[in-house]
Amino acid sequence: MSDSVILALNCGSSSIKFAVFDASTQPLPRAPLWGGKVQGIGGAAPTFDETGRAPQPIGLDAEHPNTAALALIRERVLQWLQGRRLAGVVHRVVHGGQHYFAATRVTQQVIDELRSYIPLAPLHQPFPLKAMSLLLAQHPDVPQVACFDTAFHRTIEPVEQMFALPRTAWERGVRRYGFHGLSYDYMSQALPERHGDMARGRTIVCHLGSGASLCAMRDLRSVATTMGFSALDGLMMGTRCGTLDPGAVIYLMQIEKLSLDEVAHMLYHDSGLLGVSGVSADPRELLPVESENERVRQALQLYVRRIVREIGALTAVLGGLELLVFTAGIGEHNDVVRARVCQQLGWLGVQLDAEANARHAAVISGADSRVRVGVEQTNEEWVAASQAARLLQIAP
Repeated sequence: MSDSVILALNCGSSSIKFAVFDASTQPLPRAPLWGGKVQGIGGAAPTFDETGRAPQPIGLDAEHPNTAALALIRERVLQWLQGRRLAGVVHRVVHGGQHYFAATRVTQQVIDELRSYIPLAPLHQPFPLKAMSLLLAQHPDVPQVACFDTAFHRTIEPVEQMFALPRTAWERGVRRYGFHGLSYDYMSQALPERHGDMARGRTIVCHLGSGASLCAMRDLRSVATTMGFSALDGLMMGTRCGTLDPGAVIYLMQIEKLSLDEVAHMLYHDSGLLGVSGVSADPRELLPVESENERVRQALQLYVRRIVREIGALTAVLGGLELLVFTAGIGEHNDVVRARVCQQLGWLGVQLDAEANARHAAVISGADSRVRVGVEQTNEEWVAASQAARLLQIAP
């Protein structure tokens, strides 16, 4: 058993995932020694879920549920350590802005600078910063590292980063950053192991979770992606709108007289699958009722259409497509969504193996498919922990 470990934290508004990795060997083993998550933060029935045990109901301070959840994880981690050395804590941070592209040692100055990006990712950015601040106060001797979802997309050429706005907007940092970078970074390492040299060709990875995006990759590097300046852009998501005519925002504020806060809440919290269906943000809850609810049927149709449309656009950027990969919660586990997407990509030569798709196999395309289609489990926490180990130069 390792005497030295790294704790990876992935903090969101309603859940906090954590994983402890063995730092005694390099590279770090991909499977954590232990981990879990607190779910339902801010809800009526939060739970604590850890490796090898069923979810346990927990009570959290109703006024400060995120702080209480972090305190619970801190307590459980300290109990689990049992004398092992906590060599570092690494945080997934969604937005690194113009200045943060590599794993960075956390200081109060770094925290203060990262707070300026909260308006660009309000559903995600505040929560790792809260965790950093608490740990900095409680355990100043434990090094902390921030890893950024925007970093992987730094290889995108300027023409793909630009918006058709005045040059002064570009100079102020208004550009396409891209997100889900830790997930795509993992794919860049896992896909060659699974698919060989094919993964180095024209590849599109579909990260489909409550948030969703696509990444076009060539030679395992990001070439283009669907999310842009903020985590609102691109695909239709669970509660987020995805790509939207800016004129609609102007109309909502100018004619409908919605305030800035009201529009922001609509686009982040009340749109996407939830907004269109009026029922749920989760395809697992929508699929069983689509035959009897026209709004649900339209929501699912639009969700798939947006994915297909963006795959087509990225295929054009790549000049063709050889490998299509699904990952994240929906991408890894929802065979119906995958089947519907692939059915509409028949023009690309995509042919699905229905049986392989139903069992979530690593390769779900048929033998005659001109595009290989795969399913790959992502591992964002391991990518973050590995980056932290290199930065902190943790010796085995």
